[in-house]
Amino acid sequence: MKDEGTRADLRDRTKDFALRIVWLYQALPRSDGAAQVLGKQVLRSGTSVAAHYREACRAKSNLDFVSKLEGALQELDETDLWLELLGHSDVIKGSRIAPLRAERNELIAIFVTMTKNVKARRRSNPVT
Repeated sequence: MKDEGTRADLRDRTKDFALRIVWLYQALPRSDGAAQVLGKQVLRSGTSVAAHYREACRAKSNLDFVSKLEGALQELDETDLWLELLGHSDVIKGSRIAPLRAERNELIAIFVTMTKNVKARRRSNPVT
């Protein structure tokens, strides 16, 4: 079933995104207080994307599914803020952050499409 394959792919992709955020955090200078504050924020929001997606996979209804995906979208947006701040404050090179920001943009596009599709199906068939 295509949906199951897509679900597994996104589970892996969001987990990989979380791991990349963990590695970024581990690479931050320990002696820089700003780096640690921003790093902990990006660590929290960036790793929670995978958790929100896994919760969405176990949703009890379409509304619950959309709610969980929207939570992941909020975390992706917050993650981008912390990544921007890390880059703009020269705590870490922009070239190190660019791939994470690109993946963040792709995940947002996927999740937005998924939520739009579920909402459209719900409008066309409000019983489900």
